[in-house]
Amino acid sequence: MSYIDGFVIAVPKANKQKFIEHAEMADGMFIEMGALRVVECWGDDVPDGKTTDFRMAVKAKEDEDVIFSWIEWPDKATRDAAMAQMMDPGNTDPRMDQEKHPMPFDGARMIFGGFVPVVDMKE
Repeated sequence: MSYIDGFVIAVPKANKQKFIEHAEMADGMFIEMGALRVVECWGDDVPDGKTTDFRMAVKAKEDEDVIFSWIEWPDKATRDAAMAQMMDPGNTDPRMDQEKHPMPFDGARMIFGGFVPVVDMKE
């Protein structure tokens, strides 16, 4: 069964194109490492809640939009191997160089997690 990594982040509105370029680079690495699909979604209809909401979850500021993304992996083992490779301090892939390719958002406010699908309906 597939495995899903989910992400919610706040990105400055002014960095939309930088985010897209950064995502295309990073997502290409995920695909090379076995991901089946990577989807990056720019917030369009993200309402403010009374108790909680996406904006509160990532402490989005007025000049930021919320991004919702996910990676579909064929299984958890493939995902775990890819993440270990990406986090390996000896990884010399130039795309991992944070000085050359800084994240266009505050990574400290990113929410992420791995999920096992329990319902998967398709047309």
